[in-house]
Amino acid sequence: MLRPEQLEDPQNKKNTSGTCGLDCCGCRAALPEQQKILYAAPSSVDTAGNSYEAGQANPSHIENSSYRLTGLSCADCAAKLHHKLAELSGIISVQLNFGTAALEVRHTCPAGDIVKVVKKSGYGIEAAGQVKPVGLKGLFYQQSVILTAISGLLLGAALALSLLGIEGPVLPSLYAASILTGGYQAARSGLYALKSFSLDINFLVIVAAVGAVAIGEWSEGATVVFLFSLGNMLQDYTMEKSRNSIRALMSLAPKEAMVKRRGFTISVPIDEILPGDILLVRPGERIAMDGNVLSGCSEVDQSPVTGESLPVAKEPGDKVYAGTVNGRGFMEITVTRTSRDNTLARIISLVEEAQAQRAPSQHFVEAFARIYTPLVIAAAALTGSLPSLVFGQPFAPWFERALILLVISCPCALVISTPVSIVAAISSAARKGVLIKGGAYLEEAGSLKVVAFDKTGTLTTGRPEIKEIFTAPGYTREKLVGIAAAIESCSEHPLAQAIMRLAKERGFDIPQCSAFRSHPGQGATAEIGGVTYLAGNRRLFQGLEIPPLLAQNLYELEEEGKTPVIIGTDSEVIGILAAAESLRDNAANTVKELRQAGIERIVMLTGDNPGAAASAASSLSVDEVHAGLLPEDKLQVVNSLMTQYGKLAMVGDGINDAPSLAAATVGIAMGPTGTDTALETADIALMAGELARIPYIIRLGRSTINIIRQNIAFSVLVKAIFIALTFAGITNLWMAVFADTGAALLVILNGMRLLQADQNKFRSSVA
Repeated sequence: MLRPEQLEDPQNKKNTSGTCGLDCCGCRAALPEQQKILYAAPSSVDTAGNSYEAGQANPSHIENSSYRLTGLSCADCAAKLHHKLAELSGIISVQLNFGTAALEVRHTCPAGDIVKVVKKSGYGIEAAGQVKPVGLKGLFYQQSVILTAISGLLLGAALALSLLGIEGPVLPSLYAASILTGGYQAARSGLYALKSFSLDINFLVIVAAVGAVAIGEWSEGATVVFLFSLGNMLQDYTMEKSRNSIRALMSLAPKEAMVKRRGFTISVPIDEILPGDILLVRPGERIAMDGNVLSGCSEVDQSPVTGESLPVAKEPGDKVYAGTVNGRGFMEITVTRTSRDNTLARIISLVEEAQAQRAPSQHFVEAFARIYTPLVIAAAALTGSLPSLVFGQPFAPWFERALILLVISCPCALVISTPVSIVAAISSAARKGVLIKGGAYLEEAGSLKVVAFDKTGTLTTGRPEIKEIFTAPGYTREKLVGIAAAIESCSEHPLAQAIMRLAKERGFDIPQCSAFRSHPGQGATAEIGGVTYLAGNRRLFQGLEIPPLLAQNLYELEEEGKTPVIIGTDSEVIGILAAAESLRDNAANTVKELRQAGIERIVMLTGDNPGAAASAASSLSVDEVHAGLLPEDKLQVVNSLMTQYGKLAMVGDGINDAPSLAAATVGIAMGPTGTDTALETADIALMAGELARIPYIIRLGRSTINIIRQNIAFSVLVKAIFIALTFAGITNLWMAVFADTGAALLVILNGMRLLQADQNKFRSSVA
């Protein structure tokens, strides 16, 4: 399911008629703007035949609505929003993916109710697919930017007057105006949170600001509000920049394409292009839809989909994928999938599903945060009351310390430490043609000890090549290969194709043949110039004596695991061609890089004969070779290796590899050559089948683990230090906001480094 031609989900076919108008068949993008938000047609009919208007509840009709949120930069606040939505009447299920800001809701209530809850919580909401990668200006609502700017100007003016020694009512007025403008949105969200009996950071900051004013600290209250508003804007920007790495994929396919219909060439929106349409792609254009080349030849840059570094030649009959770029040729393409089901859409869906899966470290952090936050809030309540009530201490300073603890209690930086790293890493891998099915597999890849490879089609090209030529006296290599190619020109056998490739590559003459006859399991015969020639194995030449030198060559070839093709006549053997699989160009370098990445043991598993396995293993310098394995044998070896060495990755491509891929700690499937079963079973898929991606995956996993640990340690350390400084009386409110926001920003920026992780080393390994 994960290679380009296999990214279709047969269980989730969309309606392609384009006539229904309902969101259940994938036609949302064609709806008017107002209806996109509500995800309903102007009027719909339920299962009982009753009509109802858009935005009204329909108790007998379940809708599935997909949204994108903006301004969602706090993981703890996202959890609270999820809770609010889940309690809304008419909600069946809610899935809120903080990493991608994606919201999926199954509901019977009006879609407008969902939008209202999200907006009251202080976040923007748009229909899925409508949010595009944007820059700094587009990330924030204009009202938010203006209010923050005004708040900052008023605070700056008040501080300037204070420094000049100007006193009087003007200063409190400026500070109050700064608090009101900068805290408007936070107050709105905080009050809504209070109504739903959940305390988020917005409410805590407003309480802190009001408390500061109550004890006469006007400047501190205004500074808290301004820094919080400014910090929110910066957090929004950094989180959206990370999310845009996947959303950018949405812009790869053009909005319209040229289509030939009934003899006319027209420009059609891609949502209206149907399977069977003829797509016209001019030189340099981006291909809009998945399909098969009908006519024309060109080279296509497939790097956005598969990560391949070089363009791929395309000719009639070849598959092309949405989002790839045509070279210099003109092509007509028969469309095979709708825009909702094409390769690009499936990749985006798979990657976002992967980002939604929680990694082990994320479960730990969230469990810790659930304990930590109530404890700090309880500590704040005790800090504000006990010193005055029990020990007779002044109320104001201890009340301020309680407010500081409330602000610092928000675990945003801690909770965000894992998802932002996972999102960045999976996004980075997707751009290089590596689909990782979840953060758990990414973390496991970073702790691997052993990598086991299938041989055929994984370490090797999967097709035989002629490696050696042996001739009897009186025959030249050119004549021998020409005779063999003439016999095999009528055969589709892989060995026959290898002989034909050799003859064409070397420019050997291929004589005409007749009376071709295939002998299954033995070889083939044909007449050339009135003489019957044979090409095959020992059984085809049974009873015929082989010259001693050629017999010795034949024995050695079989010992080495090569496949001999004997050429001769009814009366004599005239030569032998030795066929063997070629190692992939970067197989040896991949093994070397895996050792550099810290892999302790590299193993080869194959169903091939021991000679062929030993020959390939000696060229690669692997540590262990297991040959002649059936699928159950491979599985047994994988389990044994995991017992002995710990975590293991299995790399394969065939049906016989599927059990081992499932049993391994991490299963990695080769994309272009892999079977459906192998790709479905694997945890990671290499879209272009590049072995060089495997060391990259290991390094990316280890970098991700390291960055997550750094983020967690930094977040906890900042909290611990600030709590200690608070009780020591060294901190104040604006410092608490600065520390909380600053920690979250640094955690996000640190995680975003994974978007460029290992890029230079990766490029050098595939160059």
